[in-house]
Amino acid sequence: MARKRGGKRGLRTIAAPFTVAAPAGARIRDRLRVTPGEAEVLRLVGEHLGRLQRTDLAVRLGIGRVKSKENRRAERKKKLTAVSSSRWAGAMTRASEDQYQLSLRCLYDERTSLRRAVRAVEARLAVPCGQREGRVRGYADPGERWAKQRRLAVLKTRLTSVEARIESGRPGIVVGGRRLARVRHSLAGAGLTEAEWRESWEAARLFLTADGESGAPFGNYTITVDPASGEVSLVLPEPLRHLANAPRGRYRLACKVGFSHRREEWLDRVTVNRAVRYDIVYDPQRGRWYLDASWATETTVLPTPAELRASGARMLGVDLNADHLAAYVLDPHGNPVGEPVTVPLDLVGPASQRDGRLRAAITRLIALAREHHCAGIAIENLGFDDARATGRETMGRGKRGKKFRRTVAGIPTAKFRDRLGAMAFHAGLVVIAVDPAYTSVWGERYWKAPLQQQNQKNQQATVTRHHGASVAIARRALGHRARRRPGVTAHDQRIVTRRATGQTVPVPRAHGTASPPRTVSTPLWGGKTRPCRGDQLTLFPDLEDRSRGHQAITGPVRGSSATTGRQR
Repeated sequence: MARKRGGKRGLRTIAAPFTVAAPAGARIRDRLRVTPGEAEVLRLVGEHLGRLQRTDLAVRLGIGRVKSKENRRAERKKKLTAVSSSRWAGAMTRASEDQYQLSLRCLYDERTSLRRAVRAVEARLAVPCGQREGRVRGYADPGERWAKQRRLAVLKTRLTSVEARIESGRPGIVVGGRRLARVRHSLAGAGLTEAEWRESWEAARLFLTADGESGAPFGNYTITVDPASGEVSLVLPEPLRHLANAPRGRYRLACKVGFSHRREEWLDRVTVNRAVRYDIVYDPQRGRWYLDASWATETTVLPTPAELRASGARMLGVDLNADHLAAYVLDPHGNPVGEPVTVPLDLVGPASQRDGRLRAAITRLIALAREHHCAGIAIENLGFDDARATGRETMGRGKRGKKFRRTVAGIPTAKFRDRLGAMAFHAGLVVIAVDPAYTSVWGERYWKAPLQQQNQKNQQATVTRHHGASVAIARRALGHRARRRPGVTAHDQRIVTRRATGQTVPVPRAHGTASPPRTVSTPLWGGKTRPCRGDQLTLFPDLEDRSRGHQAITGPVRGSSATTGRQR
């Protein structure tokens, strides 16, 4: 944090805007309308491969944190090949390695979060109750201080455990999900029966994943989808080869798959035998089987914010909030265009419904950007990692602080950023992320009132501080200052006498000309009169008198009165 002289806190450094990277892959889904017999075969294959994969994962955890060349993957794959197949074994060892590395990264993040929380609590405990030292405030009373001492002990215990796991290289992994495993102990609170929980648990532990292979038939030999007929077939593991209904130990499903979404991209890959990964997933809530296809996309170089500014394109600024999205369109010069837009964001309910509502909101933003011919969408680079780690210490206390922390926790920052980046890329738009510092404060202070005046004729347009923040966000993405240029004419030019500086340009006029005659009773714009002598017309002398230095005599004004004076 920058500081000024005299101990006053200055503004923090604003980070430069950057372009959000394009998605590195694609994933599409289609339903498998299998018969009960086919569903049983898929379940047997998934349970068999799931047991093998969990065994391999346990072996990988026992190896610990070693270099990639020392994880004994070739040895593990050879053992798995004898009870499955070479390609199934490769997919299982790859999944085990990915899960292990992901768990280690989660441990590192948890250690960082715990260290932040410990530092925040220790700093406040070092200050006496009810006092302040610099920016650190002590706890309000001894009761709260004692409670925080207990919390500090809990945080340090958790930190010690996490550091021990990192040192040993053995993170805790629950295949099927730790959250689902904990639900088993509180089925009544989750509204599930034991049979329903068991079905969800077994479905989450199935393993039906086949990695793609370039040069293989249609990009994948283990699970193959014929693009012409839509037939799906898979290789059966060695102990289940007696269930095969096709040559070479394969099982062919009777249903067809078409992949209507992004079908052309999928066909471009499978027709030339490029690698495509397939996952067969079972949804116990709906009782349906699905087939997911995924592949890596080519690296795309997106235009930088400077290139967008040079192109002279418009920008759509979006302010993300817990219950809505506030948006505003800006022209290349940073001026708001049109009316404020508010997109509701109701994220209450099941996860599938929340994801659908988020996609619908993003779809509306993309449609708005296309309607106004915008080249990109500007958003804040929100993380809230530090706020969530030390929220109880730095985000207020009491009911107000608790409500604010819940609001921050309810903002879908990660999902919104990922969904917007992918959907905007496929729509031909660029997403610009800017520093979120002071956008809401400056948006309310410098833009809320002008936007209200601009939209005062439209009774349905409601301008909030969030719309002002969206303007500040878009201006920052375009390279302009968040605040308006100093000296801009105030909201009422007839009342405020302050004149715009740096905004108006004097219009040159011909020498010796003057405005039409006006008297003190002549009405001005808006029906206002101005009885001021400054409005009286001065008649300049002719060229001959001016060249000879004669005294200029003004003409009569308002009857017999006249003014005389020397030309200056």
